Amino acid sequence: MYAFGLCIDQNYLTPGLATITALADSLTPSARREAAIRILTLDLAPADALLLAQLAKQAGFGSFDLAHRTPLRSAKMADASYITVSTYLRFEFASIFVRRPYLIYVDADTLVRGDLSEPLGTLLGGEVGAVRDEFNPAVGECPALPGAAERWPHLRGLPYYNAGVLWIRTADMPRVRRGVERALIRQRRHILHNDQDALNLWLLHTGRVRPVDPGYNRFEAGRFLERGNWVRRVVTRPLCPDPTAALIHFVGPEKPWHSACPRTDDVREYRLLLRRTMRHVRALGAAHPEPAGLR
Repeated sequence: MYAFGLCIDQNYLTPGLATITALADSLTPSARREAAIRILTLDLAPADALLLAQLAKQAGFGSFDLAHRTPLRSAKMADASYITVSTYLRFEFASIFVRRPYLIYVDADTLVRGDLSEPLGTLLGGEVGAVRDEFNPAVGECPALPGAAERWPHLRGLPYYNAGVLWIRTADMPRVRRGVERALIRQRRHILHNDQDALNLWLLHTGRVRPVDPGYNRFEAGRFLERGNWVRRVVTRPLCPDPTAALIHFVGPEKPWHSACPRTDDVREYRLLLRRTMRHVRALGAAHPEPAGLR
């Protein structure tokens, strides 16, 4: 029925393994057997691909595949402070590779707690399911899409969406890819958050978005509160852990597998997942180093 899509490079191999473990935990055994894992990469070695395949099989997923792809030629890295061009691979999933009618794309810097397939039930043909961005909630009222509200005043105040989790019919991926590429070529001056801004430009001009409940892409804000108070000015919800959230997203440069990351409740929960994942990896006989913060 559906596949989970991840884009993993060498920097994100360990968190990618943890994401597969968490996705398995979020589903019943029968649902795991029906679901697929699909991974796109720029640089993973054959041994890395084998490890991912072994873990997915051990976790009970019915299908796994990995492919090397290159991003769009028009890819623009306006912000490369901690993000690589691998972020653009999320638009390279194709029907012939996914082999499922639906794709649920998931960033590897996430903590999956619940069933992510439920939003597929409301998705219509041609739509992309996405959650409104908690740090950039509206066009013209945040740093994202610089100058877009001035160029197109009717867009001011419209929702801006985070691309860390996306729900899409696989048959619609070519249309989305073309729309993103068109935005990158024709509207480059409005690109700040790389491919996410390009996706939002396409969504804004076509209206082909299905808003998804915030609990499916809840930002972990506690790390930012450790460093300053700015997040209180942009996030309207109570800034406390949300135990009901189906997914926690660790946006920003500090990641929960980094030793210097503030130890918030969500970070501690993620580290427990990561330790459990590394036990699975060791059981597979793989010589994969643990993150420094877990030693």
